[in-house]
Amino acid sequence: MFKEVKSFEYITISEAREIMEEIAKRRQEKAELLFETRRALRHLRNFSKLSAEKAKKLVEDLMKLPQVGRKDLAVKIADIMPKVADEIRTIYAKERTLTNEEIEQILEIVGRYRE
Repeated sequence: MFKEVKSFEYITISEAREIMEEIAKRRQEKAELLFETRRALRHLRNFSKLSAEKAKKLVEDLMKLPQVGRKDLAVKIADIMPKVADEIRTIYAKERTLTNEEIEQILEIVGRYRE
C-alpha cells in the first residue's frame, strides 16, 4: 500500500521528538509500542538537544541571518548545535564558503540557546 505525501515541512529533531512522544502516548493506551516506534523515540530522545519551543525559536533567529536564509540549513544547525567553526563549515561544505564573521554570528546565536 502506498501513501501520499500531503505536505512537507522541515522540523528539528526536538520538534520530531515532541510529535513522536504524543504518538507513542496515544498508541500505548491501545497496545504495546512496536519495536520501530520505540527505537525511533529513543533515537529522538538521545539526539534532541533543546526543547521543541527553543528549537523553533532558534530556527527563526537563524533564518534572519543572510548567510543562513533557508529553513533546511537553519534546522540542520539547530539539530547539530555546533560549538566550533569547523562544524559550521561542514554544514556549508556543499553550499558556499562563509567568512569568519558570518560563522561567528551563527555560533553566537547558537550559544544563546545552549542548555
